[in-house]
Amino acid sequence: MTKADLVAKVAADAGLTKKDADKAVSAVLDSITAALADGDKVALVGFGTFETHKRSARKGLNPRTKEPIKIPATVAPTFKAGKALKEAVAK
Repeated sequence: MTKADLVAKVAADAGLTKKDADKAVSAVLDSITAALADGDKVALVGFGTFETHKRSARKGLNPRTKEPIKIPATVAPTFKAGKALKEAVAK
Protein backbone atom coordinates (compact mmCIF):
# COMPACT_ATOMS: atom_id res chain seq x y z
CA MET A 1 0.00 0.00 0.00
CA THR A 2 1.39 3.37 -1.01
CA LYS A 3 0.72 6.72 0.64
CA ALA A 4 -1.78 7.52 -2.13
CA ASP A 5 -3.62 4.27 -1.44
CA LEU A 6 -3.67 5.07 2.27
CA VAL A 7 -5.02 8.57 1.61
CA ALA A 8 -7.78 7.13 -0.60
CA LYS A 9 -8.71 4.56 2.07
CA VAL A 10 -8.78 7.19 4.85
CA ALA A 11 -10.89 9.48 2.67
CA ALA A 12 -13.39 6.70 1.96
CA ASP A 13 -13.58 5.44 5.55
CA ALA A 14 -13.79 8.86 7.22
CA GLY A 15 -16.01 10.55 4.63
CA LEU A 16 -13.35 13.16 3.82
CA THR A 17 -12.16 14.56 0.55
CA LYS A 18 -8.86 13.17 -0.70
CA LYS A 19 -7.30 16.61 -0.15
CA ASP A 20 -8.36 16.67 3.51
CA ALA A 21 -7.34 13.05 4.02
CA ASP A 22 -3.92 13.81 2.51
CA LYS A 23 -3.48 16.69 4.96
CA ALA A 24 -4.46 14.44 7.87
CA VAL A 25 -2.18 11.57 6.88
CA SER A 26 0.72 13.96 6.22
CA ALA A 27 0.17 15.67 9.58
CA VAL A 28 0.28 12.33 11.43
CA LEU A 29 3.43 11.20 9.64
CA ASP A 30 5.12 14.59 10.16
CA SER A 31 4.21 14.55 13.86
CA ILE A 32 5.66 11.07 14.34
CA THR A 33 8.82 12.06 12.45
CA ALA A 34 9.26 15.24 14.51
CA ALA A 35 8.78 13.38 17.80
CA LEU A 36 11.36 10.75 16.83
CA ALA A 37 13.81 13.46 15.73
CA ASP A 38 13.44 15.04 19.18
CA GLY A 39 14.21 11.69 20.81
CA ASP A 40 10.65 11.08 21.99
CA LYS A 41 8.76 7.80 21.87
CA VAL A 42 5.36 7.61 20.11
CA ALA A 43 3.00 4.98 21.52
CA LEU A 44 -0.28 4.28 19.73
CA VAL A 45 -2.15 1.92 22.05
CA GLY A 46 -3.20 -1.24 20.23
CA PHE A 47 -1.19 -0.34 17.12
CA GLY A 48 2.41 -0.11 18.23
CA THR A 49 5.31 2.01 19.41
CA PHE A 50 7.74 4.08 17.37
CA GLU A 51 11.06 4.91 19.00
CA THR A 52 14.72 5.40 18.20
CA HIS A 53 17.56 2.99 18.81
CA LYS A 54 21.19 4.06 19.18
CA ARG A 55 23.72 1.94 17.32
CA SER A 56 27.23 2.33 18.61
CA ALA A 57 30.27 2.71 16.38
CA ARG A 58 31.83 -0.56 15.33
CA LYS A 59 34.42 -2.11 13.07
CA GLY A 60 33.47 -3.73 9.79
CA LEU A 61 35.04 -5.14 6.64
CA ASN A 62 34.85 -3.75 3.15
CA PRO A 63 33.43 -6.78 1.28
CA ARG A 64 35.31 -5.97 -1.90
CA THR A 65 38.80 -5.30 -0.49
CA LYS A 66 38.48 -7.07 2.89
CA GLU A 67 40.04 -3.99 4.51
CA PRO A 68 38.80 -3.04 7.98
CA ILE A 69 36.61 0.08 8.10
CA LYS A 70 35.06 2.10 10.90
CA ILE A 71 31.26 2.22 10.87
CA PRO A 72 30.09 5.39 12.66
CA ALA A 73 27.45 5.49 15.40
CA THR A 74 23.91 6.16 14.18
CA VAL A 75 20.39 6.57 15.50
CA ALA A 76 17.76 4.46 13.71
CA PRO A 77 13.96 4.49 14.02
CA THR A 78 12.31 1.28 15.19
CA PHE A 79 8.73 0.03 15.42
CA LYS A 80 7.31 -2.55 17.77
CA ALA A 81 3.83 -3.83 16.89
CA GLY A 82 1.16 -3.76 19.58
CA LYS A 83 -0.90 -6.72 20.69
CA ALA A 84 -4.03 -5.76 18.71
CA LEU A 85 -2.03 -5.31 15.50
CA LYS A 86 -0.29 -8.65 15.97
CA GLU A 87 -3.59 -10.40 16.54
CA ALA A 88 -5.23 -8.73 13.51
CA VAL A 89 -2.39 -9.76 11.22
CA ALA A 90 -2.20 -13.32 12.57
CA LYS A 91 -5.78 -14.15 11.52
